[in-house]
Amino acid sequence: MRNPRIVVVLPAYNAARTLERTYADIPKDKVHRIILVDDVSRDQTVEIARSLGLSVVIHVQNRGYGGNQKTCYLEALKEEADVVVMLHPDHQYDSRLIPELVRPILDMRADMVMGSRILNGQALQGGMPKWKFIANRILTVMENFVYRTRLTDGHSGFRAYSRRLLTTVPFLLNSDDFVFDSQMIAQAVHFRFPIAEIAVQARYFPEASSVNFVVSTKYGIKTLLVMLTFLLQRIGLRRPKIFNTTLPEVVSRHYHENIFKKEV
Repeated sequence: MRNPRIVVVLPAYNAARTLERTYADIPKDKVHRIILVDDVSRDQTVEIARSLGLSVVIHVQNRGYGGNQKTCYLEALKEEADVVVMLHPDHQYDSRLIPELVRPILDMRADMVMGSRILNGQALQGGMPKWKFIANRILTVMENFVYRTRLTDGHSGFRAYSRRLLTTVPFLLNSDDFVFDSQMIAQAVHFRFPIAEIAVQARYFPEASSVNFVVSTKYGIKTLLVMLTFLLQRIGLRRPKIFNTTLPEVVSRHYHENIFKKEV
C-alpha cells in the first residue's frame, strides 16, 4: 500500500492578489500535488501560478465556478488522488488546516469534510457580513432538516472529498454555477457518504472574492430547488440523473482507464 495521495485543487478566477498567500500556507509536505484550474482570468493568475510551480490547467472559455470544479476533480482523479481538497485561492480559508481537514477521510470516518466558518462561533468577528451569516444559517438549517444532517456551515469553499465519493457521484451532471456545491452535499447524502466538519476561522478582506447580494440570492433560490429535487426523488415523484446515475456511466469509456484507476 502506498501512502495516501492528497491533491489540492484551486478553482481560480482573478486570484492574482491572493494566490501567493494561499499557496504559502499550504503544508507542502502533506500534499502530493497542487493543481490550479484557471477560468479565463483577466489578471496575472496563470503567470503567478506557473512561477510558483503549480500544475496549471487553463480553460478555453469561462465555464463558471461549478464548471471549474468539474475540471479540478477530473484532473485530481487522473493524478490518482485518494483525497481531493478543494480550496478557494482567495486566502479566505486557512490552508494550514489541510491535514486536519483530510483526517476524517484518512481515518475512514467520512467521505466529505467541510471547513465550517460557523463551528467556532467567530464568523462575524472574522468579518462575515451579517446578511450572509443569516442567509447561511437559514439555508443550513433547512438543509439539515431535508437531508437529516447536522451541518453548521453548508456553504463552505474549503472541502475535502474521498476518491470513493468522487468516482461515484455524477458531478459532471451538476450545474456550472455556484449551486454545484449544494448539489454535491445532496448527492453525498443520497449516495450515503458520511459528511464531517472541522472549524475554520472566517477571513473577509477587500482582496478576498465574495459574491454580491444578487448572486447570493440566486444561489439561495437554486439551493432551495436542489432540496426540493432531493425530496421529490426521495418520495418517488422524480428520478433526476444527478441522483440516479454514477460517474462511470457519465464518462466516456475511452477515459475510464485514466480516471477510474485501480487502487494500489
